Amino acid sequence: MGWKTLDDMDLDGKRVLVRVDINVPVDDGRVTDTTRIDRIVPTVNDIVNAGGIPILLAHFDRPKGKVVPEMSLNQVVPALQEVLGRDVTFIDGDYGDRVGQLGQGDVALLENLRFNPGEEKNDDAFAGRLASLGDVYVNDAFSAAHRAHASTEALARKLPACAGRLMAEELGALEKALGDPERPLMAVVGGAKVSTKLDLLGNLVRKVNHLVIGGGMANTFLAAQGIDVGKSLAEHDMTGTARDILDRADEAGCEIILPQDVVVAREFKAGADSEVVPADKCPADAMILDTGPDSVERIGKAMANCRTLIWNGPLGAFEIAPFDVATNQAARMAADQTKAGNLVSVAGGGDTVAALNKAGAAGDFTYISSAGGAFLEWMEGKTLPGVAALED
Repeated sequence: MGWKTLDDMDLDGKRVLVRVDINVPVDDGRVTDTTRIDRIVPTVNDIVNAGGIPILLAHFDRPKGKVVPEMSLNQVVPALQEVLGRDVTFIDGDYGDRVGQLGQGDVALLENLRFNPGEEKNDDAFAGRLASLGDVYVNDAFSAAHRAHASTEALARKLPACAGRLMAEELGALEKALGDPERPLMAVVGGAKVSTKLDLLGNLVRKVNHLVIGGGMANTFLAAQGIDVGKSLAEHDMTGTARDILDRADEAGCEIILPQDVVVAREFKAGADSEVVPADKCPADAMILDTGPDSVERIGKAMANCRTLIWNGPLGAFEIAPFDVATNQAARMAADQTKAGNLVSVAGGGDTVAALNKAGAAGDFTYISSAGGAFLEWMEGKTLPGVAALED
């Protein structure tokens, strides 16, 4: 890995600019979920313990370069103080004067960076203004690393830079899963549309040994093989692309695992009457809403022989029963294999975290990424500006 960590930096007496992601859900001015704040605690504490002064840089929502009072980060301060167990100085307006008053033991949070149009434009002048406030730059926001913004890209090139604890943990897990994995390597990819995951599928067929495709996108692959999928969600205009992906997988020696049996229903609602049929026997008036039990068994057998698993997306309409069964069962299989020490399992993106939590399996996965777009772009094999800047 070509980037430094906190352990490589001299932080004593230094003002440390820390890019974090605390874009948390807020209702009526109160934070309703502190998960993202919880995850920055190790970095903040380690900086303070090393004698540094953490100055947190963050965004909130999408003010689009304008000051929007209801998008102020000031409303996050009470939750931040509670989780950190220490006072946090909130700084808006003239950063310089206030930052100069900070001393060892202090923690500060700057106002929403996206109030300044220079943030999303990756403006060099705005990055320079931020750089003047500190001595060291730490990026602990992998979830924003796919954005070339002033606080993630330009700023990293202006100060001695390193990855925070969360960023280093995330990058280490992803490198273990896709950069230099133990093989055989399996990827599970679900979701509604092939069109949103073309780059992902194209990259994975070149890198994994087994690729499980589920959810609505599996219907498109079934249709590409001439199978009638009834009223199921499918992108019939993408069948040619699906066939191309199947051909590329064959050339690369990647086994694509599609449903061989499916759960169908006439209506999409909780508790709807459903039945299991072979994948090529979907009734014309029915919808495929989940992967069938024989297919789950096949996935489990392949998974049992694998050493590494990457998971992105559910295998069916996991939000409501009885169409959550395949996702729940496959997720628990992965959790059991991981718990037994047989599998390195990394998951993230979109509905994945919700699906694995619902299955009761998330706690036993090796690593669950809190990043959405950044996790997907990493899986797609793309260079993430915020990571590249640290490597430089």
